Amino acid sequence: MKNYYRVMLGKQSIYAPECFAGNFIGADFGISEDLTGKLPDDRPAFSQEFIPIYLASHPGKTKVAAGLSCGFLWTVCKKIKNGDIVLCPDGIGRYRVGEVTGDYFYQPGDMLPHRRPVRWFDEIVARSDMNEALRNATGAIGTVSNITNYHDEIEKLIGSCKAPTPISMDKAVEDPTAFALEKHLEDFLVQNWASTDLGREYDIYEVEGERVGQQYETDTGTIDILAISKDKKRLLVVELKKGRASDVVVGQVLRYMGDMQEELAEDGQAVHGVIIALEDDQRICRALKAAQNVVFYRYQISFKLLKT
Repeated sequence: MKNYYRVMLGKQSIYAPECFAGNFIGADFGISEDLTGKLPDDRPAFSQEFIPIYLASHPGKTKVAAGLSCGFLWTVCKKIKNGDIVLCPDGIGRYRVGEVTGDYFYQPGDMLPHRRPVRWFDEIVARSDMNEALRNATGAIGTVSNITNYHDEIEKLIGSCKAPTPISMDKAVEDPTAFALEKHLEDFLVQNWASTDLGREYDIYEVEGERVGQQYETDTGTIDILAISKDKKRLLVVELKKGRASDVVVGQVLRYMGDMQEELAEDGQAVHGVIIALEDDQRICRALKAAQNVVFYRYQISFKLLKT
């Protein structure tokens, strides 16, 4: 099945007109060399080679920032496949939609030199026509975000949806109600982070003043929230249970912590984890007795009726 991506064409879509006119998408990130033959199938191998190159040309940047940039670059150049669909903001509240039609090529000395050819459709999608979930997904911080989960709506918006193929829910989801609630909880946590217990000790990870810690992409999946302690000595992986089986979410947070420790943590920087769920979960609590640096939180929801 084809995938769908939101791709930014330069900061604040500054290069969008050139990309639309030239029929391509592209990226830069200060990697000034042809990547032909240097794009492995797995992102870790690419990051291992190019994070040092990125850091050498961007003194003062962190390994997390370098890993994020190299991951975006690899996604544009390699992960996005021919036939995938891209939505690119034009900077004035609309999105051009196109199909990726060819492999990576390098255009040295020009803006966004790492490029993929694209056939742009005639349809233009207004942001105001999207539902709230798709607006949030396309508004995610970063150069690239995977929005495949919204493919039915995207196809309807561009007028080519005849008989949409439903997306099945993750097989690990045991409780669809909790899944729906905790998708909203994630946004609530981010918006109210400073007033939470976690927010007193950690900040959601930022790069150049932009929060990149929500839905942080890794090689093995997407971290719900990535944060860093105020003294910069600890990274924090926050996972919402989202109705998933206990063993699945414990294994996932441990795997993400391992990814962060191996690839992005600075020397001497520890990685901690948090799992948040709607209800007490003895299976999670027992599993975490054997897991270092991971804690469990339960959240409460309250409603109040006000007579007017």
